[in-house]
Amino acid sequence: MGWRRAAGVAGGAPARGRIRSTAMAVPMPVFDPKAVIEGRAPGRPRVALIVGTIVAAACALIMLLVLAVESDVQGHSELPFLIALPFALLPVPLLVALVLLADRLEPEPRANLIFAFIWGAGVAALVAVIINSLGLEFVTMPALGKTAGQYVSATFGAPPVEETLKGLVLVLLLRLRRQELDGPTDGIIYAAMVGLGFAMMENIGYYIDALVKPEIGGAKLLGLTFVMRGVVSPFAHPIFTSMTGIGVAYAASHRRATWAIPLGWFAAMLLHGTWNGLSELGLAGLGVAYLILSCVFLGLIVVLVRDRHRIVALIRRCLPGYVPTGLVAPQDVVMLSTLRGRRVARNWARANGGRPAAVAMTDYQLAATELAMLHQRAERGVISPPEFETRRQALLSLMQMARTEFLRRRPGPAAPRGPVPPRGPVPPWAPQGGSGFIRGEVHRAPVPPPGFPAAAGPGYPPRPTVEPSGQRRRRGQHAPGQQPPR
Repeated sequence: MGWRRAAGVAGGAPARGRIRSTAMAVPMPVFDPKAVIEGRAPGRPRVALIVGTIVAAACALIMLLVLAVESDVQGHSELPFLIALPFALLPVPLLVALVLLADRLEPEPRANLIFAFIWGAGVAALVAVIINSLGLEFVTMPALGKTAGQYVSATFGAPPVEETLKGLVLVLLLRLRRQELDGPTDGIIYAAMVGLGFAMMENIGYYIDALVKPEIGGAKLLGLTFVMRGVVSPFAHPIFTSMTGIGVAYAASHRRATWAIPLGWFAAMLLHGTWNGLSELGLAGLGVAYLILSCVFLGLIVVLVRDRHRIVALIRRCLPGYVPTGLVAPQDVVMLSTLRGRRVARNWARANGGRPAAVAMTDYQLAATELAMLHQRAERGVISPPEFETRRQALLSLMQMARTEFLRRRPGPAAPRGPVPPRGPVPPWAPQGGSGFIRGEVHRAPVPPPGFPAAAGPGYPPRPTVEPSGQRRRRGQHAPGQQPPR
């Protein structure tokens, strides 16, 4: 992450790797900003994610081998496969970049996104090919004939199989990394990644078929297929699976909402089956299919925009309550509320303190955003009061340490000539002051941060207790003059 600190040492010097005690020579755990933001234990390897990625990658390699062998078996050697592969890979970087463009305010861990993409290209694609082929050869074609069997298999057989396999990665995230699914944007982003991986592998097969198709196959048909699948409808599979993603994200961010998962899954199958069925009915059917898909795509854009507004509203509503702690200032809340303000802050940090300062600013922004969304999870009763407090203190600590690291990296101000304390460079988002990133305005406030949201559950906030002096205060609140946990 560019900077790390030894855990348990408030305001300690930055550490590289591990800091060892001179007395016991025992390594101290490293404060891992990335682990805090992702809500996982620091220093612990993510075994399940690593193993899952390896297995999915192995399945993707097997799938590529199957496609290459299939091309060779049809009597055309491996040449069609070698031609189809770059055509399938060509649009992927641009498509992934477009997906990540919608994931800037609260970006998902890159390792999770890579796993979702490889799952789609590996496990989902390989198992789907096996099941769909067996169903076509032994069920639909023997019962209905070749033409009707292929239509029924594509319309009613493939959608449940493929959407189930793609949706499994979202269910795994719900089970193992529920805190990563804060809203519909997260569900759409993960669904888009698994859908892009699946479509990439599927397109290889379609491009091979276009090259080797009897009589009408060749470069012309390959070009037409590439335009239809790689240019005109590259987001078809991501759009289908986004229905499941929205359902899983809703279930993750609300109590007793598991009903949303089968509902989203059913919508994904229905949309997928409608697309496949209409696509087989000639140009008229294909036009209707594109119209439906375009409407759903526009609907997803509306969902993404509204969800961004929701996150911004959370930042503006929840973070001002932390102004008395000194970790957030009014102008910092304004900066955190816009993508442009965040970008300006990171660029300013890089210009004044180099890459480590920019990384510290990024960590501060992400931790503040997670803190705002943590309040909504608590309000919805998704997390318990102890979980809320533990997570909140970790995020507050990261915000403090990130800001301290940034201030340490900044160039020192000129020596003051009067009673005014040195301030250093002024942040562009706070030219008149009001930012915690100005040296003279960094302080500790003798008041605690806001309590657990009252709507989160019974018994919260806790009832006040009586001090020996007769002054009433809430449980967990610090006595006057006592520093709050940072």
